[in-house]
Amino acid sequence: MTTLYQNRASTVAGSTNNSFFANLISSVAAWNNQRVTRKSLSRLTDRELDDIGLVRGDISRM
Repeated sequence: MTTLYQNRASTVAGSTNNSFFANLISSVAAWNNQRVTRKSLSRLTDRELDDIGLVRGDISRM
């Protein structure tokens, strides 16, 4: 009985831990995607930004 309880407790703690790291990795990936997008948009000219319906001030809000 003790072994079953210990295994169950470690599984629950492990899945919580995995969820934390999965959320952390997901957050870092989302931040990096936003960073790459902002960098790409900042390289466009004002005319190119206007063609896609943006102004330079919109880049920082993305």
